[in-house]
Amino acid sequence: QVPLVESGGGLVQAGGSLRLSCAASGSIFDINAMGWYRQAPGKQREWVAVISTGDNTNYADSVKGRFIISRGNAENSVYLQMNSLKPEDTAVYYCTADARDLVTTLRGDFWGQGTQVTVSS
Repeated sequence: QVPLVESGGGLVQAGGSLRLSCAASGSIFDINAMGWYRQAPGKQREWVAVISTGDNTNYADSVKGRFIISRGNAENSVYLQMNSLKPEDTAVYYCTADARDLVTTLRGDFWGQGTQVTVSS
């Protein structure tokens, strides 16, 4: 079972907005920080934003002031509101969570399968 499932990606014009969602499946629990990474074609995966259980947030300089990360009330979901999108934001966006595996109870970093965001100029 995929531990995290992303949704909300798509094609948008430069200057537009998208909201990504990520929900934890039943295969993980005891979730601490959650965050987003992205990987553009031909580039390494890069960190975008993180939110703690206390709702402290941090952003990469490239998205600061344009993106907003938030968590759902149940603390097992995370969102990324992306505004003023630029063509250089085009990437596959991945959700990640610091959590425990339901079967092994081991703590680790879990990932979703990603959702494509394409920003046209």
